[in-house]
Amino acid sequence: MRGLIVGLANDQSLAWGCATTLRAAGAELALTYLNDRAKRFVEPLAQQVGAEMLLPLDVTAPEQMDALFDRVASRWGGLDFLLHSIAFAPKEDLHGRVTDSSADGFASAMDVSCHSLIRLAHRAEPLMQNGGAILTMSFYGSEKVVPGYGIMGPVKAALEASVRYLAAELGPSGIRVNALSTGPVRTRAASGLSHFDALMARAAETAPLHQLVTIEQVGEMGAFLLSDRARFVTGQTIYVDSGYNVVAG
Repeated sequence: MRGLIVGLANDQSLAWGCATTLRAAGAELALTYLNDRAKRFVEPLAQQVGAEMLLPLDVTAPEQMDALFDRVASRWGGLDFLLHSIAFAPKEDLHGRVTDSSADGFASAMDVSCHSLIRLAHRAEPLMQNGGAILTMSFYGSEKVVPGYGIMGPVKAALEASVRYLAAELGPSGIRVNALSTGPVRTRAASGLSHFDALMARAAETAPLHQLVTIEQVGEMGAFLLSDRARFVTGQTIYVDSGYNVVAG
């Protein structure tokens, strides 16, 4: 099984939890890094999981995305899975009210966090001749108002809707598309949210299992959804959050 993981930032990333679990299951991996600054954190991780490829990818740069898939095609000739673990919003829009968000900020957040999945899926489809699996990362703020989550709520809602449409369109080719909605995890991206410590405390207190999920637990579910064992699961948003999403606000 060969797969591309996009969005690995450091060893606290949700993508890292998935990468280690997938590698332990025997998957061959290709990883990306955002820029030279990020590369120094990602390169040791790539070595740790024996990644066959480590390539730059800024999803706003079409030429980098094209170069990435050209390299995957020439090296492997095909692709079994794609993991999309990217989220971004300009700080001033992320920390403000949705009501006050700028058009440019909203568009940027939607482009990087949501439409990038569509662009990646478009390029992955020709490489999944024998079917495949695509997985993205979401959060409960997509369907309920979570204080401090702001503009990312509507963006993640769009991401989950995109998953359903991609699943319907790619299903005839044997390609499954799902979203994994996690509980709050202290990743680099999450650290940019306001009130995040309070959110984590509330989740641990109110979730039925009374504990937070770890990147390792997220990785276990991610690896399952990308494997053939989940071959009849598609178009779904699967929760790994100790049951937090079932508790009334």
